[in-house]
Amino acid sequence: MKANRIYNFNPGPAALPLQVLEEIQESFLNYDGSGMSVIEISHRSPWFDEIINDAVARTRRLLKLGDDFHVLFIQGGASLQFAMVPMNLLGGDDRADYVNTGTWSTKAIAEARLLKKNIRVPASSEDRGFSYIPADISFDSGAVYAHITSNNTIKGTQYAQFPDTGGVPLVADMSSDIMSRTFDAGRFGLIYAGAQKNIGPAGVCLVIIRRDMLERVPDGLPSMLKYTTYAAKNSLYNTPPCFAIYTVQLVLKWLEETVGGLEKMEAVNREKAAVLYDLIDGSDFYSGTAEAGSRSLMNVTFRIAEEALEARFVEEALAAGLGGLKGHRSVGGCRASIYNATGLDAVQALAEFMREFERTRG
Repeated sequence: MKANRIYNFNPGPAALPLQVLEEIQESFLNYDGSGMSVIEISHRSPWFDEIINDAVARTRRLLKLGDDFHVLFIQGGASLQFAMVPMNLLGGDDRADYVNTGTWSTKAIAEARLLKKNIRVPASSEDRGFSYIPADISFDSGAVYAHITSNNTIKGTQYAQFPDTGGVPLVADMSSDIMSRTFDAGRFGLIYAGAQKNIGPAGVCLVIIRRDMLERVPDGLPSMLKYTTYAAKNSLYNTPPCFAIYTVQLVLKWLEETVGGLEKMEAVNREKAAVLYDLIDGSDFYSGTAEAGSRSLMNVTFRIAEEALEARFVEEALAAGLGGLKGHRSVGGCRASIYNATGLDAVQALAEFMREFERTRG
């Protein structure tokens, strides 16, 4: 199985730990002695109760969540959360701040405005093509929440430290860096993360919501658009994306038991990113697109001195067993997404390819 696999740098759906894939393979025909595949068992069965409860418990332990947080699994990806967050948390004259750091922040802002919510953009990095994370932001002390996108997959930027909001709860789209590093979850009123980049396959969104924010949810929303619906039923109000949740559970198990927790995962992620950024900084052939103080540990974006060579770089890299290196269609260039499951060996192989490509093409 390993002999047929390439190094996967796709931005999402993205690489999963081989250990997880092998466990899925083993349980695909007969899960835990049930005589059924893991994709056949009922979401009302004791087998699935164990899966979802374990996924919740591992999320709590890894992020050191207090008892005042609910862990939910919701369909619709992060894109649905762009609408659900303001629908659930903003009523009447309530206000919220949104920091704009690129495509996904822009989409979240657009959805909130479509719903006629009272939002403000206190800071944006659009002036330099979203190549940096704004600093020294003046937040509205009367806002219900301040929304950020913690990591920006397209532009390759990431908050090194989360902003000081003066006590206003943070709401964060952490789709592309959830579980990649340690942070103080207590400052957040709500976190949402599409699973398909760092913790699982496409099809489920992890939502972590604090009790005080949950209490803001109005009664008049449709059942499937209320956080309270999911909290009251342990995400089992309707049939959830069972297989996606199962995979998330296995990835969290891998993070806890094989990697050893988020502190160790963060150390590995910093080492991986340094390999590529050091190479880029020492080269006249490659250039990074994100400003140095705002660089992402998850998505390394870069250009090649001769733009015409970028398509060849991606093509030859794939032939060498290095996949998914094409930049987002909206910006071009190249991008290496080095999420948790993409190992140091993969990054070192990419760096060696980059050096050889520069030697022969530069």
